[in-house]
Amino acid sequence: MTLRHLLKTSLTGLSTNRSRSALTILGIVIGITAIMLVVSLGAGAQALILGEVQGLGTNTIAVIPGKVSTNPSDVSALFSDSLKPKDITALENKANVPGLKDLMPVVISSAVASFGSNTYQSTIFGGTDLMAQIFDITPAQGQFFDQSDVNALSNVAVIGADVAKYLFDGQDPMNQNIKIKGRNFRVVAVLPKSGGGLFNFDPMVMMPYTTAMTYVTGQKYYNRIITQAVSDAAVPETAHDIKLTLEASHNITDPTKDDFTIETQQTLANTLGTITNALTYFLVAVASIALFVGGVGIMNIMLVSVTERTREIGLRKALGAKNRDILRQFLIEAVLLTVIGGVIGIILGSGLAFIVAFALTHFLGVNWQFVFPWSGAILGLSVSAAIGLIFGGYPARQASKKSPIEALRYE
Repeated sequence: MTLRHLLKTSLTGLSTNRSRSALTILGIVIGITAIMLVVSLGAGAQALILGEVQGLGTNTIAVIPGKVSTNPSDVSALFSDSLKPKDITALENKANVPGLKDLMPVVISSAVASFGSNTYQSTIFGGTDLMAQIFDITPAQGQFFDQSDVNALSNVAVIGADVAKYLFDGQDPMNQNIKIKGRNFRVVAVLPKSGGGLFNFDPMVMMPYTTAMTYVTGQKYYNRIITQAVSDAAVPETAHDIKLTLEASHNITDPTKDDFTIETQQTLANTLGTITNALTYFLVAVASIALFVGGVGIMNIMLVSVTERTREIGLRKALGAKNRDILRQFLIEAVLLTVIGGVIGIILGSGLAFIVAFALTHFLGVNWQFVFPWSGAILGLSVSAAIGLIFGGYPARQASKKSPIEALRYE
């Protein structure tokens, strides 16, 4: 029996019970749809995060206090106070880090900001005017503070869109005084709406790090030190020099006992990419449960179909069909069912992913791009066909083993 004839016979068998065939592939459709949706959204999330990271500049190097560790007992290291003013002095020495272009100590905290009777729980971000360049932000009003404000511990602040909205109720915030920890800070600039993302400046109050350390946090250490290399090519060597300089500043002779972590944009991108991939794979594994359920459903329906078509099988065998012909026919029917379900799932999943991306972009202002997951589509079709072969194999074998005489007598 030719393959063309087998396909025609299989399609005829499936079209005889269209409603049952449609219900049979429902589990496959749901499973493939879920996989396509998860993989597409995972790729979109990864593109968004990596875009935000790359927006910091490929020559940016961050120094983080504490040692990054997977050991739960080392969680306290994340809150280390290891970065001190002496480290800034050491890093600014060109003899120690010749490839360093600029650096910015960072202080991060939270405090209640108030104006009149209005209050807002804000994020305090202490830094220098370098933050405007690093984070590529331009004020909607006013200008960033400069190095002279950092040196003079000026009481000036750059506020995010949410801070301006909730404190000033539509009034012009420029040159107004907001109160933080009982001290007045003059608003010198207002940032535009950032729309969330990896770096959300809307709830922030930015000020010179010297001011933040002296009047807001009272701490004598930094939460981050953000540096820039003279060029992209100089990043690896500069990161290495920073590491050696800080080890010398902290009197560390064993690199395994470093109380700080050097993080380049590439290592950060790789870390975030690993996290998003792991999350995507986990969700795909969860969605694959529906495929297994759908495969069991196909096997049950195919067994029912074999029983119902016993006389047909007997008649075909009496006319010369061999066991392998019957086996192939039912296998093809099972594979056709699952592949059709896979195609429908791919279309539905990618369509839903496009709708979600469109909604996030146009209604929430998130720069989310739709990514068609070719790997998910190929995986979906491959898994669908495999499910058809695996779960359709037993019913097909049962059909091929039927005796033609007994099958013709079947009522």
